[in-house]
Amino acid sequence: MPSLMNRRNWLKTSSMVTGGLTFLSGSLSGLAASAAPATKSIKMLSDAEFEKGTQPQLKARLFANENPFGPSEKAKQAIIGALGTSYQYAFRDVQAMEDKITEYEGLQKGMVLMASGSSPILMAAAMYFCKAGDSVITGNPSYADLPERAEGFGAKVVKVPLTSDYKLDLEAMEKAIDSTTKLIYICNPNNPTATIVDTAKLKDFCERVSKRVTVFIDEAYIDYLPDPQATTLIENVKKGQNIIVARTFSKLYGFAGLRIGYMIAQPEMVKKLDPYCAGSMGISATSIAAALASYQDKEFLQGALKKTLASKEFLYNTLKQEGYEYIPSSANFVMFPIKMDGKRFTDEMMKRGVGVRNWQFNNNQWCRVSIGRMDEMQAFATAFKELS
Repeated sequence: MPSLMNRRNWLKTSSMVTGGLTFLSGSLSGLAASAAPATKSIKMLSDAEFEKGTQPQLKARLFANENPFGPSEKAKQAIIGALGTSYQYAFRDVQAMEDKITEYEGLQKGMVLMASGSSPILMAAAMYFCKAGDSVITGNPSYADLPERAEGFGAKVVKVPLTSDYKLDLEAMEKAIDSTTKLIYICNPNNPTATIVDTAKLKDFCERVSKRVTVFIDEAYIDYLPDPQATTLIENVKKGQNIIVARTFSKLYGFAGLRIGYMIAQPEMVKKLDPYCAGSMGISATSIAAALASYQDKEFLQGALKKTLASKEFLYNTLKQEGYEYIPSSANFVMFPIKMDGKRFTDEMMKRGVGVRNWQFNNNQWCRVSIGRMDEMQAFATAFKELS
């Protein structure tokens, strides 16, 4: 996969924003997202590809949107307890997990499909919906896993620019639907911008648009919201709408390396995607035991969220002190515009033991910082102040 930037383009660009950047209550008044594509689409390195260039030992691993506080103690103990029978396939535990989600969410039987993280579900949707001559609509920028896989299968990816406040443009996405559209992919909260669309507007959008085309809602970061149950599109699925909702334990639950995820959809849709997904055969006995033990562990989730918010507030203050703006975050990462070439910035931060990601869109260079432990955020602050 090509590099994000020309590696030779390392000149600091202080003219990126006329007069520099000034913090104004967390808004980006001078950097409003354009209503039309402002830059050529740039293929991003995946987190796995990016990690290949990182130091083995980092002071701050802030490039992959992981939860550095988890998993819970209950999950850890469940893993230990499952080792004795891990020579057996975990069919029953996977079914027990499906039943647990079905009961908690008030679903009909057959509406849940388990997987080793949400990645296999994204792949399954790309394989089923996206063939040569088809198209998938997504935001720009947004999480690229499903769209890039669809592109690999010969489908066309229609990238719709964000709104002026860096949110997915639902109106423009709806207008982009044509006879070739097979899927609309919505990551909410969005990655890399950490913005969330208005819930009422999204629900109305899904009710209307799902009559024409399948809508895939990626809710990987929904647990970082104050009230996930009020924001999720699962209620729309329960109403019979043509929607797929993907969830993962990789974020607030701290399962990024354990790999547990699931989708919720109409039983007919589950049956259609099931052959394209490894399902229970791709889930380890230890991971599913940990998921069963920690699912809806409110005390743990609230504790992890509280620590995440504290680290995020520290990051906000660091950026403000250095005269930088940022996009207010509804997830466990923050994006802000930088004053030098993005590749040079990440390289310089890496030299200081801090791993962060860079993007280019809307004619600007951006940094995305994943929220880490407080010692990691302090390491970021120390390195950042040397470059800002």
